[in-house]
Amino acid sequence: MEADLKERYPESEVELIKSGGGVFEVECDGELVFSKKKLGRFPAHDEVFEEIDSLR
Repeated sequence: MEADLKERYPESEVELIKSGGGVFEVECDGELVFSKKKLGRFPAHDEVFEEIDSLR
């Protein structure tokens, strides 16, 4: 996912922050766009891209 984000949004800073407990969250400009903890699942491949694109 990190590599896909960097490829699709080369002008953006993408940072992987390792954590425990199965947390997987994606933020864009400080806004949470996906949370595995909240939804109980990983995102579908384009789901994160669609959420980010909707913010831009």
